[in-house]
Formats: sequence, C-alpha cells, structure tokens
Amino acid sequence: MAHNRYREAQPSGENTIVDAEIAQLTAAGVEVLPFIRSSDEIPSMSKVAKALLPISPIWAPRAQHDLSRLLTEHRPDALHLHNPYPLLSPWVVRTAHRHGVPVVQTVHNYRQVCSSGIYFRDGVICQDCKGRALGVPAIKHRCYRDSAAQSALMATTLAVHRGTWRSVDRYIALTTAIADHLRDYGIPDERIVVKPNAVPDPGRPAPLGDGFLYMARLSPEKGVDLLLDAWRRHPVGALGTLRVAGDGELRSLVEAAAVERPDVVYLGQLDRAGVRAAVEASAVVIVAAMWHDVLPTVIIEAMASGRPVLGTALGGIPYLIGADAPHEPAGTGPAEIASAVAGGGGGSPMPAGIGLGEAGWVVAPEPAALAAALPVARAGASGLAPAARARYERTFHPDVVTKQLIDVYAGMARTAHRR
Repeated sequence: MAHNRYREAQPSGENTIVDAEIAQLTAAGVEVLPFIRSSDEIPSMSKVAKALLPISPIWAPRAQHDLSRLLTEHRPDALHLHNPYPLLSPWVVRTAHRHGVPVVQTVHNYRQVCSSGIYFRDGVICQDCKGRALGVPAIKHRCYRDSAAQSALMATTLAVHRGTWRSVDRYIALTTAIADHLRDYGIPDERIVVKPNAVPDPGRPAPLGDGFLYMARLSPEKGVDLLLDAWRRHPVGALGTLRVAGDGELRSLVEAAAVERPDVVYLGQLDRAGVRAAVEASAVVIVAAMWHDVLPTVIIEAMASGRPVLGTALGGIPYLIGADAPHEPAGTGPAEIASAVAGGGGGSPMPAGIGLGEAGWVVAPEPAALAAALPVARAGASGLAPAARARYERTFHPDVVTKQLIDVYAGMARTAHRR
C-alpha cells in the first residue's frame, strides 16, 4: 500500500481512508506492507534530499530504491497506490512493473490532468488544462502551491507520466463521475472498477441532535463562505445551531460569523472523539463543495452515524447520498444543476431546486438554493436518518467494501499471471 501522506496540519480524508483501508484489509487476513511517506518529513530532510525535491514528483530516486528493496524481499501480489506526490512519484508504477508486480490505483482527485487536482481556480470550476499535452494554463495561473515554478514542475510531471498512468493495471474509481474522468483520459473500461471507500462502523446511531454540522477544510473550494451566506438569509436561531469544524485560510470568516451570530459555533480542528461528539450533537451534516468533490469522507461518516446530508450537486456527492439528480457532466454550471435537481424525486414533492436522495438532499452550489434547502433538511432529518444508516450498511460498510477490494486484487493478479 503506497501513499504519500498529506501534512497532518491539513485535514485529509485521503489519509484517513488509507489508514482505515490498511486496518480493514489486515482484519480480513490480507498481509499489507505499508510503503508510506509523509510530507511532514520534508522540513527535517537532509540538504541533499531537499536539493532533490524539485525532481521528486517526476522520479524520486530514494523512493524507487526503497520500493525495489521491499518488492524484492516480499514479492507482493499487488501494489496499491494512493497519492504519489511529492515523495513517491508516479515512477513507483514503473518500478513495480519492472519487478513483475501489478498496480492498482485509487483515484482521489483529477491530478492525471489538473495540476492542483481539483478542477477549481479563482472561485470557479476550471478545466482549462483538459486535452492539452502540457498544462500551460496551470503554469500561467500558478495553480500548484501558488508558484509558477512548482506549477511548471507539476505540469511537466503530468506530461511525462501520461504513459505511466495509462499502464496502471486497474483503476479504482470512487464514483461513477471518476470513472467518466478516467475514460475521458483514455483508460479502457475493463481497467476501471467503481468501488467507494468505507469508514469504520461507529455502532448504533445516537438519537438525532439539533441543527447542522459543517466539517471540512476551510478553503474556497469547500464552500464554507457559500454556507455562511446561505445561513445569514435566515433569522438568528431559526434553524438551530450551525457548528463548523476545521481549519484553513477562511477561518477568519467563520470566527467573524460566530461573533456576529449566537447560532454559529466554531469548533476548530477536532480529533476523532471531537468529530463523533459534533456529529451526535447535530441532526444534518452539510457538504457545501464548490468543486467536483470526488468522495467526501464526511458524508460516509455522517451516514454511518445515522445523519442525513445536505450537499451541493457536484462530483460524487449525489452518488454518495443516493440522490435522484442525474450525474452531471464535469463543468456543468449552477443553472444546469438547479434544473437537473428541480422538483426533487423519490415520490416526495420537493421545492424547486432541491433534489431528494436516499440519505439526504442536493442543491445547486448557490446561496439562495442552499438557503431554501436548510429548513427542508431540518424538517426532514428524522425521516431520513434511518435510511442514511441503512445506506451506509449496504454500500459503505467495511465488510462490504473490503470484499470488493480483495476481489479487485484477485482479478488483477489473475490477469497479470496470464500475461
């Protein structure tokens, strides 16, 4: 299991999923060899290692040496790659293939094409680099770490490794939207498997609390400013309490809202116990993404705790909550999304612009649409809570998802053996 961990100061659902996946596979009797690097290692690296950092996304020689040694010693049946940047590099795919080990990658973002990985720039969805041999727009707009030099390096890395990515033996697409993204990139259907993530079962759900919980990185693409705008359109106290957990560049907006209104509470960055307490204190979890968020872990955590979700109709959010809104093509604008979800579904009338799903509601990523959905979600929370838990048990429980993952490994190993 190969993964470059994101900095611990930056909340990462991907880190959480990798840790959980290793534990779930181990519990199922699979021998897992973690090949983990962390971006937190960078400040303590030697001068020589730091000098090599600029080429690490392309090659990462130390990682290839260490991986070769691990593969030679243990001869694993498969290499499962999550995030390769910056300390592993996509070159680990070539290293594994050189040792005769097939590779599966879980796709958590759009970084086969987009240097930032999220198809989002300057407050709006952006796909300017799609279909280009070199992502020149990413360099022009400093899309990677707000640096022209680092953006040029990442754009070059994506160009160099186009063939590497197309040699991966199996791709795990977390949703149907990611499967479409991979097909558009040129990956054939037979190498794509749609399999969501799982989170550990927290046990029998506690009774619903009151109000709403928003739990995410406080950054523009995660939509906390959209949520605060929608919240302010209701009188103080009309919707119960809005709890906000997380940290990031927009923290000051949340802190100001908490000072301005007694029905907004800023919880800061939470540990696992704090997350569980915050979920139990709330009735509905909000995911206000402004980008095509692939698979927000917080939605699965909410359903596991029997909490329905109110989300924007982007990326994998409708898929996760079983919304009736049709899957939107990447780049669809708010007006089209509003039209797609208008009238709801599921046999229950909804106000225009609100889509009803098995475990929650979806709306266009606009303040007015989200504001209109807030009282609907509050009123309907108790009715959807059992269905949210049932959807988790049926689709996102570790017992279900781990079996699917083992089947992926087995099928890939059979194909590699025949070759």
